This record gives sequence, structure tokens and C-alpha cells, in this order.
Amino acid sequence: MRTPFRLAALAAALVAVTGLVVLGGGGGGTAVAAPACAVDYTPNQWATGFTAEVAVTNRAAPVTTWTLTWTWAGNQTVTSAWNAQVTQTGAKVTARDVGWNGQLGTGGTARFGFQGTYSGAAAAPTDFALNGTPCNDDAPPTSTTTPPTTTPPTTTTTPQQPTGCGTATLCDDFESQTGAPPSGKWSVGAANCTGTGTVTVDNSVARSGSKSVRVNGGVGYCNHIFFGASVSGPVVHGRFHVRHTTALPAAHVTFMALKDSADGGKDLRMGGQNGALQWNRESDDATLPAQSPQGVAQSIPLPTGRWTCVQFTLDGSSGRLSTSVDGVAVPGLQVDGSPTPDIDQQWLARANWRPNTVDVRLGWESYGDGGDTLWYDDVAFGSAPLAC
Repeated sequence: MRTPFRLAALAAALVAVTGLVVLGGGGGGTAVAAPACAVDYTPNQWATGFTAEVAVTNRAAPVTTWTLTWTWAGNQTVTSAWNAQVTQTGAKVTARDVGWNGQLGTGGTARFGFQGTYSGAAAAPTDFALNGTPCNDDAPPTSTTTPPTTTPPTTTTTPQQPTGCGTATLCDDFESQTGAPPSGKWSVGAANCTGTGTVTVDNSVARSGSKSVRVNGGVGYCNHIFFGASVSGPVVHGRFHVRHTTALPAAHVTFMALKDSADGGKDLRMGGQNGALQWNRESDDATLPAQSPQGVAQSIPLPTGRWTCVQFTLDGSSGRLSTSVDGVAVPGLQVDGSPTPDIDQQWLARANWRPNTVDVRLGWESYGDGGDTLWYDDVAFGSAPLAC
């Protein structure tokens, strides 16, 4: 369930986006400088444990490596983490980048998560600091006296939600992207190693509007590259439009990954093998469908040279999984709770599988042969079904 931590995170986020606020009236006022960094901390709590997603935004000069620190007001203890190296001494916690996500430009955001335990009251963390500089409103204000002025007050503009989002909590058509790599809610990199793969905002190919995100996927291990964002919850509905140039190879490849906090931070991966679409569970290498001729025949290729709508529903409360392409369910990509030979029998061999998603990443991961160029557009993820 969501806890009062969320209220603290929301308040911090509101401070972070306000910029410069002028207090007082008449002949003068006090200018409060915007924080040098902003932290959004979102926990998901149960009786004696919790997971948390953290987004830290750098509002100062660019950095090539980062360290985020905070102090627990309760007795929380971090037990594992993903996309950051997290250590704890007493109530003090230190999270460091993992190399691939160390660069943070001005306005850039890094996202990571962790799992922990607690007892008694789970109080919110305090005194976030990025590379030693206080974040949110944890720093004492810098006061100056301003003369009377007729300058209109500073206002905050909220970006307009793209069309077709429905109830999605993460929805993007990339039209608001202004840099080469996607930024803001998105982080670029890979959890293990990167090589020749690249991720860029493309102004020449788009499904709608004028922009998409292009992924140049390299051949072979260590050319992994993704752009990802936080998506949490035991039930996740996803929809994305993808266009690519090269047919799925015989070797195993991945073009979408979801980190599962209920499985040691391992990934649920959507991609292909033997020329057809498949799901793969990283922790035990189970595939959906089974990679037998009969199983592969229950899946379909991912068409090339055109935009394709991919939809899925991952229900961690029941362990069910459904997948559709262009609005049509793919028989081999369904987990319905009843083991079916060559489809989900291998997948369901793990009893009581109950995933809990903490992020989504789109991109390319090859484990042998197979390079590809892909474009993503009009992506949406949330807790209710999303139409193509």
C-alpha cells in the first residue's frame, strides 16, 4: 500500500519544480533559491518490508558521477538494490551510481530502487543530499532583499499530457524532448555493460507528431542499451509502438525489460528467439512459449518496416500474463494459470510466481547474433488496460 511517505515526496517535488518563489509584498521580498537537486521517493510498504523507487534530478552543473545520501528517521534497513550501489551505516544511507548512469546533465534524472525491512513505525527519510549538496527544501534559504518591481510573478507550466494516454501513469510521445538522448523521466544505459549501442531522439521518423526514440542495437553481448523509467506495481498494463529494420534472429534478443523486485531484481524480458516473439524470465531462463517447434509456432514474428502496436498485461496478484500485437492476442504469449504444453508449462513450473515491477526499459540486448535498429513512439504504462 502507499504510505504517508508519498506526501513527503509530493511536497518535495512541488518545491523542486517551482523555481524561484518571491515571498512578501510591498516594497521588497525574500528570494528563495531553487534547490540544486530534487528527489522523489516513492515507497511500497507491507507489514515488515518495503520497496522504494527513487528519482534524483540534478538542477546544478553537470556531473559525471553521483552520490545520494539520506538519513532514516525510523529503523529501516536496506537489503538489496538495483541501478545503484546502496550501503547503510546506522541510520545513514549512501547510494552511488553504477557507472552507466553516472552522468547527470543539468535537468537530468537518475532512477534506482531498493528493498528493505523495518519494524514499528516506518518514518520517511530526511536530509537528501546529492554529492553533498542538500536537495528539495532541506537547505536553508538564501535570502536577498529585492527592490520593488513590476515583473510578473514566476509561474510553472505543466507539460501537456500526450493524447492516447488514458489512465497511464507513464505516457510519452517524445514531442517534448529537446536533447539528443531522451531525458527527464528517462535514463539511458544498461545494467551490465554497454558498447556500440546508442539511444537518440529521432526527428525524422515518428508514428505521431515529429519525434520518436531510435535505438541502434549492436550485435553480441555488452552492446546492450536501453532507455528506462520507473513503473511500479504488481499489476502493469503496457502499450508501445515499435518499428524495426531486421527480422528477429534465431538467437535470443530482448527489446523490453521489466525489473522484478520479487525475484531478486532480475528482469522479465520481452524479445525474440527462433524468429518469433517470446518472453524470458532472467532468473531461471524460462521462456514463453517453450522453444520447441510446436511452441514457436504459437507465436508470431515482429513485422519489419512498419509501426507495430504491442500490448501486455502483467498481473502479479495472480501470476497471469497476456500479450497482444496490433490488438490481436498471441496464443503462445499467454500465461493463464493452467499449464499448457509448449506454451506456459515451463513458465508455470515455478510455483506461486508473483512478480512486482519497479521499472520498464526499452532498447536492445543481444546475447549472440542479431543487431537491429528500432524506433519507439507513443509508449504508455499504467494500472489499467491501454488501447492501441
